[in-house]
Amino acid sequence: MMASIQPPYTSEQLLVSFPAEHVLLLTLNRPKQLNAMTPQMQNDLKQMLNWFEDEPSLWVAIVTGAGRVFCAGADLKAWNNDQQSGVTDEQEGVVANVFGFGSISRRQSKKPIIAAVNGGGAYGGGTEMVLNCDYVVAGDQAKFALPEVKRGVIAVQGGIPRLSQIAGHHLAAELLLLGRTITAAEAQGRYGFVNQVVPASEVIPTAIAVANEINKNSPDAVQATKRGLLLSQEYGHSQMLLAHAFASECRGVYKGDNIKEGLKAFTEKRAPRWTNPSKL
Repeated sequence: MMASIQPPYTSEQLLVSFPAEHVLLLTLNRPKQLNAMTPQMQNDLKQMLNWFEDEPSLWVAIVTGAGRVFCAGADLKAWNNDQQSGVTDEQEGVVANVFGFGSISRRQSKKPIIAAVNGGGAYGGGTEMVLNCDYVVAGDQAKFALPEVKRGVIAVQGGIPRLSQIAGHHLAAELLLLGRTITAAEAQGRYGFVNQVVPASEVIPTAIAVANEINKNSPDAVQATKRGLLLSQEYGHSQMLLAHAFASECRGVYKGDNIKEGLKAFTEKRAPRWTNPSKL
């Protein structure tokens, strides 16, 4: 564990580690159930990611799954029990769950989140989580699906608008309305939501390497740039520019220490020595 940081308690359903400096690795840990989401796992992810947002020494998070699948989505057996017993409060649940499926699919994180999609891939809500990450590394055997319509339910946790933005209406409709399963190669080359496809054994090392490459840059500038990407999903060009210019993350860049270090390092022809972003 990185010195001097104390993460919150999590259950055995979420493993927490620090594989490199400034990097948090979260591993979904229900391998026998293909990492299907539970209320406990959802709460564990929420607690850890909220802590990650506020911990200045952590700059990038990686999310992966133990065993054969990244995440199989919702626990459909538990959902069936609710429906058969007359519990039909899904709409209220979606609105109340502000961070979305797995506390990731609708989270507006100021820090980069990398999905390391292992094994058989991601399905349903698991794919919705992946779609809202900033960088996706997938194993060459991984598959992706939003098969909700095949089960009489809806991909309502943010996957529809994200996929439409990334892939365009017609490809998004193909995946969502047919409920079909695609390969990692298709997700990368045709749909555009996977960055790298690598052998299964290289998924986690590649994700860590990407995190380390991000961390060669100023954490302040990375977070301000991430805010710009998020604002671009909401606003047109002019509105986005103004909202971004006055965002708190941009103020942190211009008023912080790392901008001085970056510019000084350039003039001195040396590598910059970044520090944790200041809380302004």
